[in-house]
Amino acid sequence: MLDRALNPAADRQTFGRTDDIAVEWAVSQAPVAYETAVAAMEARATAIAEGRASELVWLLEHPPLYTAGVSAKPGDLIDPGRFPVHRSGRGGQFTYHGPGQRVAYVMLDLSKRRKDVRAFVGALEDWVIGALGRLNVLGEVRPGRIGVWVERRTPGLAPREDKIAAIGVKLRRWVSFHGISLNVEPDLSHFSGIVPCGVTEHGVTSLVDLGLPVTLDEADAALKAAFREVFGAVADAPPPA
Repeated sequence: MLDRALNPAADRQTFGRTDDIAVEWAVSQAPVAYETAVAAMEARATAIAEGRASELVWLLEHPPLYTAGVSAKPGDLIDPGRFPVHRSGRGGQFTYHGPGQRVAYVMLDLSKRRKDVRAFVGALEDWVIGALGRLNVLGEVRPGRIGVWVERRTPGLAPREDKIAAIGVKLRRWVSFHGISLNVEPDLSHFSGIVPCGVTEHGVTSLVDLGLPVTLDEADAALKAAFREVFGAVADAPPPA
């Protein structure tokens, strides 16, 4: 497992396209409402499946909210009145989205890459690990826990693991949507209204919480560079209308 964290490029080429068609890369500067983002994602995924649109990675922030994936347990919503709660068709359980967190919605055509959902999730993890490496953070994966984790060491205390990035995807006609969320500088107290991803024995962290004064623009640059290594070329594009 450690080898994968230190050398995340080991299996990256399996998700590059052989025809070198660039993935559109869009960044929204203002927060996007969750319902608006989901509608745009679903429309774009349909257009990709029908050959009417290019693949797209869409980076954005949401206003504070909780989302419930298909495996969400009602008891994991600790404070239901705190923020709006949205039911989501993605995999996984409860997650938080809000300012200071970079959400990347990934709309890729796996029929032109590799029809392997497990390997695709692993490639998403490798992408995040590669981006974190560019920011001097060692991200790792753990058996049975989707997402990317960091180990915290404090003198005199036992090491602890905190989650820094969540992953939840859905596929329709082999086109993916939803994606990843990387904690850059969110208000970590907002996670206390849920059991994040159903995990109670570990915490949540962010780049700034780790002592790294990283901006969203700097995180975006790291994500973009690492994405090219895992999935192939990108081309800047406007966000979905």
